[in-house]
Amino acid sequence: MTPNHASVMARYNRWMNEKLYAVARSMSDEERKRDRGAFFKSIHGTLNHILLADVMWLARFTGDSSASERLGIRSLDQELFADFDALALERAATDQAIASFVAPLDAARLEAPLRYTRRGHDYEHPLWWALAHFFNHQTHHRGQITTLFMQAGHDPGVTDLIAMMRDGA
Repeated sequence: MTPNHASVMARYNRWMNEKLYAVARSMSDEERKRDRGAFFKSIHGTLNHILLADVMWLARFTGDSSASERLGIRSLDQELFADFDALALERAATDQAIASFVAPLDAARLEAPLRYTRRGHDYEHPLWWALAHFFNHQTHHRGQITTLFMQAGHDPGVTDLIAMMRDGA
């Protein structure tokens, strides 16, 4: 991963979240929260999970766990926000934090070791490994959400990274 790649992925993250939250906003709360048999049950549950994981990874990347603590993160499947508008506001703030974290990255920082502890285990690997996982995780779960949208009769439109880049978004 290069600094430019990280920057593109941060832009893609924001672009896709804006698209998905716009579709989700057009749905009723009941429709967003309906158990659709997905891993995190509903569209709302999956949006919550992506946000939760992003906040956890950002804390590891930056060493600042204030957002995790403020949100009271305890598990990967917890609901951070039952209220969709509150979820959307936190999503937008987190997307800005991601962009701010990625903007100054250089090749040396991407190669530098990232150290963190998870469930009593210590991990160390280059930052770029974790960033690649971070962006892949988002894309994986957003893919689930687009499927749930389509099954519910809501077309999220084009989701291709290259389409975003062609459009200059």
